[in-house]
Amino acid sequence: LIGANDGTQFINFGDTDDTNVGEINYDHSTNKMNFRTNDAYAMVIDGAGHTTKPLQPYVWAYRNADQTMTANDADEKVELNALHYDVNSDFNTSNNTFTAPVSGVYMVNCSWKIIGDLNSNITDMFFKLGASNGDETINTLNPQAIQVSTASNFTVLINGSRPLFMDANDTLIMEADAYSNGTHQYTLDGGNNARQTTNMIIYLLG
Repeated sequence: LIGANDGTQFINFGDTDDTNVGEINYDHSTNKMNFRTNDAYAMVIDGAGHTTKPLQPYVWAYRNADQTMTANDADEKVELNALHYDVNSDFNTSNNTFTAPVSGVYMVNCSWKIIGDLNSNITDMFFKLGASNGDETINTLNPQAIQVSTASNFTVLINGSRPLFMDANDTLIMEADAYSNGTHQYTLDGGNNARQTTNMIIYLLG
């Protein structure tokens, strides 16, 4: 097919309900090729060969206020109650849960930001992903090994990443588990800046 220098050429895949529910088109003015599925552009290749997938699952959830955690030797959910990004509405802030829209490998990046003085009874801490197909420990810490004696502004950032295979509709939450032989408490930082608070970022690798 030969088209005008500033025109667009189309190959449509239609049905009786929608004549271009699927489509491939090439825009000669920008040298961009677009792939359309279910009435939305799902992949774009620009004139330099860069490929983008505008509908690819991507979530950035975070705490918008501090959360008090109890060091009672049990997994406790991190309540990620705000969203910086959620491309396809895959994260539910009411139950702090990500649900995989399709089967595939997802990259999960987490940051647990602990602030304030820690009771000396709080020792081993485990930072986890609670997945419906199996929990994953991402990082561990003994806070007493790094906390100074005058620690009212004590802050430590625990980062971790893990590729996870998830089936469609599998769920994922962020967790922490601290040991203290009691019910001592500590604080996870939250605030309006998603980049500086406790947060979780998830995107589909394939």
